[in-house]
Amino acid sequence: MEEINKTAKIQFFFRPFSADPKVQVGIFVAFLTMYLISLSGNTTIAVIVQINHSLHIPMYFFLANLAVLEIFYTSSIAPLALANLLSMGRTPVSIPGCGTQMFFFVFLGGADCVLLAVMAYDRFAAICYPLRYTHVMSWPLCVELVVGSLVLGFLLSLPLTILIFRLPFCNNNEIYHFYCDMPAVMRLACADTHIHKTALYIVSFIVLSVPFSLISISYVFIVAAILRIRSTEGRHRAFSTCSSHILVVLLQYGCTSFIYLSPSSSYSPEMGRVVSVVYTFITPILNPLIYSMRNKELKDALQKTLRKF
Repeated sequence: MEEINKTAKIQFFFRPFSADPKVQVGIFVAFLTMYLISLSGNTTIAVIVQINHSLHIPMYFFLANLAVLEIFYTSSIAPLALANLLSMGRTPVSIPGCGTQMFFFVFLGGADCVLLAVMAYDRFAAICYPLRYTHVMSWPLCVELVVGSLVLGFLLSLPLTILIFRLPFCNNNEIYHFYCDMPAVMRLACADTHIHKTALYIVSFIVLSVPFSLISISYVFIVAAILRIRSTEGRHRAFSTCSSHILVVLLQYGCTSFIYLSPSSSYSPEMGRVVSVVYTFITPILNPLIYSMRNKELKDALQKTLRKF
């Protein structure tokens, strides 16, 4: 009972990137800039898809939902990270606050990964079965797939977060990170975390490996179908609708796999913090940029909307 009371009173702090206030302010400006660009870029994608009826097809429906997910995903981390950068790591976060941030980060990140697999299936249906596409990807199915992504993210996140925050935390309360990431928080526990590390690895494997395998299988069939297209223009058009998605998948899965599927013995807090910047701040910026630059229909819709103003 005394251990539980002791844990409940603990407040976590995040280790600063640097002891130099000027460096911290510079990093704050960089993080704030990335956050604002991410918010504006993803909001633009979601709004453009919503107001342009020509984009009311499953491909852009999933893209708009991905953009909304990215907004909430980054927003679950950025405000607290920015506050800590300005305060030199002196902004505390309670156990419930840390657990809440961890839950939403894993929930939204997991849903993001599953939704990328759904988008690959959509491209598979569009390219491999073009005549049956509207029948295969019906609107009720599209909605069910998006809701299913959220439900899977929720079901994987909640039990894992509860499991980790049942651990006792003692004297060391400085998280070597800029948000409540699972590996970084577990390092502070004053108890055996072998079961928790195993659970984290299993959940990470499910969230990352299973959708990535489905994406890879989809693209094997997609590439085979594209190679059968006789016209060069047709092949180029088919490939252009997939290339942006491939780039986003490689960025998202590559960085997160490096953190969560690497052996715990090789986990480096410093490297983990640096790599995390990529998939929490940089990737949400690149998603709208990649899709808007490589997708003609989206570019045309954006230009048409801007001309109205």
